[in-house]
Amino acid sequence: MPNFIAAVVACGLMATTAVAAGGSEAAGPSTDTSDAKRGASDDALKEITVLGQRTTPEIAREAQMQAPNLINLITAAEMQRLPDVNTGEAIRRVPGISLETDTGEGRYINIRGLDADLNSTTFGGLRLPPTNNSSPSGAGRAVAFDSIPIGFVGAINVTKSNLPEQDAEALGGTIDITPKTAPADGRPFADIKLGTGEELQRHSWITDLAGTAGARFGGGNGGYNPFSVLITASVYTDRRGIDDAEAGFIDNQPGGIPDKAIAAFEQRFYNYHRERHGYGGDFGFDPNEANHYFLRYYDAGYSESVIRNRLVWNFAGAPTIDPNNPNGFIDVAGRLATADNPPLPGFTKALRDEKEFLDSKVAEIGGKNLFGDNRLDYHVGYTKGTYYKPYDFNSAFDNPALANVAYDNTTLPNWPSFKVLPGTASNSTVTVNPIDPAGYQLSSLLTQSTHSSDHEWGIGANLAIATHFTDRSNEEIKFGVNARLRTRTSEAPTYFVGVVPDLPLTAAVYGNSINFYQGHYANGPQIDAATLRAAYATAVAAGNIVTDPVANALNDVNDKENVYAAYGQYQFGFGALGIIAGLRLERTQATYGGFNADSSGAAASADCPILDPNQPTTHVCSVSGKKGYTNFFPTAQARYEIQSDLIARAAISSTIARPGFQQVTSATITDTVGDVITGNPNLKPTTATGLDLSIEKYLPRAGIASLGFFAKNIKDYIVTDAVQTVGGTQNLGGNLGLIKLISYGNAPTSRLFGFETNYVQHFNDILPGPFGGFGVSANWTWVDSRYKIPVVDPATGLSTLSRNSLLPSTSRNTANAELLYDMYGLSLSLGAYYTSKNIFALGGSAALDAWTQERFSVDFGSQYRVTEPFSVYLNAKNLTNVALKFTEGPGENRIIQREFYGVTVQFGGTYKF
Repeated sequence: MPNFIAAVVACGLMATTAVAAGGSEAAGPSTDTSDAKRGASDDALKEITVLGQRTTPEIAREAQMQAPNLINLITAAEMQRLPDVNTGEAIRRVPGISLETDTGEGRYINIRGLDADLNSTTFGGLRLPPTNNSSPSGAGRAVAFDSIPIGFVGAINVTKSNLPEQDAEALGGTIDITPKTAPADGRPFADIKLGTGEELQRHSWITDLAGTAGARFGGGNGGYNPFSVLITASVYTDRRGIDDAEAGFIDNQPGGIPDKAIAAFEQRFYNYHRERHGYGGDFGFDPNEANHYFLRYYDAGYSESVIRNRLVWNFAGAPTIDPNNPNGFIDVAGRLATADNPPLPGFTKALRDEKEFLDSKVAEIGGKNLFGDNRLDYHVGYTKGTYYKPYDFNSAFDNPALANVAYDNTTLPNWPSFKVLPGTASNSTVTVNPIDPAGYQLSSLLTQSTHSSDHEWGIGANLAIATHFTDRSNEEIKFGVNARLRTRTSEAPTYFVGVVPDLPLTAAVYGNSINFYQGHYANGPQIDAATLRAAYATAVAAGNIVTDPVANALNDVNDKENVYAAYGQYQFGFGALGIIAGLRLERTQATYGGFNADSSGAAASADCPILDPNQPTTHVCSVSGKKGYTNFFPTAQARYEIQSDLIARAAISSTIARPGFQQVTSATITDTVGDVITGNPNLKPTTATGLDLSIEKYLPRAGIASLGFFAKNIKDYIVTDAVQTVGGTQNLGGNLGLIKLISYGNAPTSRLFGFETNYVQHFNDILPGPFGGFGVSANWTWVDSRYKIPVVDPATGLSTLSRNSLLPSTSRNTANAELLYDMYGLSLSLGAYYTSKNIFALGGSAALDAWTQERFSVDFGSQYRVTEPFSVYLNAKNLTNVALKFTEGPGENRIIQREFYGVTVQFGGTYKF
């Protein structure tokens, strides 16, 4: 809460200063937007498509003002002001946007409190399939923006009230990435960036290279050039370090276990190496002003290697209050074997050695033809998202010794303390040094590979016919048809070393003890990945590899989902009032395929194969579920021009979110982090009707002051019913380290509403001299949401009860504030971002829900134009070293994961001509 207060105060101070300055009679600025209009065409939205990366903020603001629906636009120039590495980090600066982060970068975009799986992402109008095979809500539809570099993008358009011509699968909104395009003025150009920097957490260097060039040609000397070409490429590499601590609570207070007692604690030391790329080209042919044809191809993604060393404290789960510390506990690390339970090692040293590739491909061909005042456009496109993990070696070394441990996770909850006490004969404990490799022995070694592919063909055509029934110059009737044909496949086999070799940890470590987490924890020497890879290779050569063919089969999926659409919309108006209304129809036809294992002996499974001779009664059956449904989406939106620069809007729109592939499948699968997911083929799609009201005052030099209200009535929201195995086996690397049993259902009704403010002001015409270079930008969004979650009745074991909750990913407050300066060739930006806590994942009760706690980050960006084409820059990212913190329940002190990344410094130069 203090961070939110600080963010609001900062926004308020900036806005108050701006309003006071703006009210100065001496400055006498004009309140119309003629400056912006002189730089924009009659249709600024089309101008953005033409100009791409050369779009000015003035044209973008003009396009927002002209648009018949609610949108926000970000230009390439605006994205480059701050040290945002990927497009997700840039989009978070837009009003109504909150960002989900992972591994120190923005990954998923939430729009107005709705999670990333409920939003749509397009590239040049083509829908992008996901690359990362996981997503916050498990639906597998969210696009991971950390795979799309900023240097790849011409502009970004965020739509918050859908038009009939847009895909209806955008419950929260649509994010459209405008690709870079060749210049319309015929002059060749090139943008080059050479940069580097340092990640201060591990003192590792980064590389930041980008280049774009384009020209028009083919018209002879001084003639019209009908052909255009653009090529672009970018590379960003880093070696980020992450310090992480995670805990699993016992949560058995009714059984006499003290509150906040933990079953295990992990000290995680990560080293990442990510190589992000983006490249592509756009070829255009314009034989005349009435005809345009294009062909484009773009590819973006990254490869990443991960080395994670862990020290795990495994507790017996019978803690007592520490007599020397009322905030602390004493428990035994480890447990002897009993008739009911296997032995539990006191301590585990573990290594994860993983490599993954994420990639998005976009190919499209299309055109546009003008027939008088009428126009026809059409396209055929192909998009593909892939995730490939060739290996994911996980090894564990156990120390079976039992030890008395005193720990305190209350006094300083962000830095729990642990101390091994002297051993006592009464409970068979000994004195152990957990970071000493002596006493640890290899206990398990396995690897997993994953390959998922999600690709889609998009075909569409639109015809706009100019009409003259009202006095609007842009009056038209527009019709269109399109189809999206999607196929998704995935496999994730796991392989184990059967007879674990005799390998002590002392033979598999290197270097000195690692101290990290701001000096609070030590993990001892690091485990050597090469030694474990060699041990696995030896096992392969000896035929000492085993697998679970049943489990591997259950992870195979093959889904097909086709969406066929048609729409009609009418844009008209009377005087200052503009209206656009229409209807969209979408027909969904899908087949979701997978496998189920049946050990019941049922006759229906008798003909299914037995894949594992060690499980002679387990038949693995191919299952598929066919779904077909039709939805109608009416839309009516009004725009009223109170003054030339004062616009009021009202919109009613309808949208859909189809069930996630894992949610609607007939199969039961185990995902890549070990969670067991049972699909529900009877799930209905989620639909919503939204209301938007706004008032927008457009200010000179791309400024704006706006206030909006939004509300959504949501039907059949998909509910995740997750039962957490508290204190259970660690998975392969999930965020929370605890396996969950997950199933899905539809909630009857859900609701969401909120307010959104935005204020941008530049003082060039207001303040004298060098002070005229200042500007401010601030926005704040408040959201409230509610839905009912099924709850198991302890008396019957059935989910017949329910509880009210916020929707997952709803942050009540999200705010941005930015202080700007632009004069004398110097450009400075100091940007702050705040998002309040939200539900990350559901538990078996409100007390067990996992929450992402509030985050407040500050970034700094600066550029200086040395000469007209050449500039230098110096940036600093994450100056507050904000931690990503997950808690059990909404309170901030029941911490189950807390990680931080340090500050990143970037510097370099750009050359433009």
